[in-house]
Amino acid sequence: MSYADVNGLSLYYSEHGCGEPLVLLHGGFGSGEMFGPVLSALAEHRRVIAVDLQAHGRTADVGRPLRFETMAGDVAALIGHLGLVRSDVMGVSMGGVVALRTAIQHPEAVDRLVLVSVPFRRDGWFPEIAAAMRQFTPQHAEEMKQSAMYEPYARIAPRPGDWPVLHAKMGELLSGDYDWAAGVVGITAPTMLVYADADSIRPAHMVEFFALLGGGLQDAGWDGSGRPAGRLAILPGTTHYDIFTSPALAAPVLEFLEAPTPSS
Repeated sequence: MSYADVNGLSLYYSEHGCGEPLVLLHGGFGSGEMFGPVLSALAEHRRVIAVDLQAHGRTADVGRPLRFETMAGDVAALIGHLGLVRSDVMGVSMGGVVALRTAIQHPEAVDRLVLVSVPFRRDGWFPEIAAAMRQFTPQHAEEMKQSAMYEPYARIAPRPGDWPVLHAKMGELLSGDYDWAAGVVGITAPTMLVYADADSIRPAHMVEFFALLGGGLQDAGWDGSGRPAGRLAILPGTTHYDIFTSPALAAPVLEFLEAPTPSS
């Protein structure tokens, strides 16, 4: 368990297992420990570096807004801080968007990319979810103290009183519009998209995302020679709120990380 001083931030991370590195990024209001048994399963085969992003978990907030782009810069800086030339990066929900931005902004730092329940454009969320994100305010934070998200925050945050500040910053972050289609097309890292079959992301958006990565555009052929470098997985019986702890998640991710890159 360590802290890295990067970009004016004391960024908390914990390391688990050994092998090739895998940076693991949590969802909004969470921390690295939210992955539970999935983290342990990944760590049986990889050196997992679980990061607590700005204002989350054991990483204290600093005087800057929450931005996907700046958090991506933090992740790339951490990879350099650890002396790694490159690392696989995996993120869920908000952390997945940070992982996406890391691959777009810092392609030299990312080997393979796994995005779990992630849209590349804000309208990829179902409309009611996009609307709910605008309700994250300091006032809403008081109500959310009754939620399962508050207990771990209050237990491990350096300043638990920042809970309303986090809500205000998250509301601003998640209300902003974005469309990174152009950046997605330019991603050089082999990429796997993973979604729940009852996700908060529209199924049509999942398919659109995969197509931008070169997937689903042609038949792979009897010998698989037309198979894209990327992959798309839909995990049955999961939702946006439990996919990151699903026993079904680790196996396809590990298989993708170890698989040879198709020559196409």
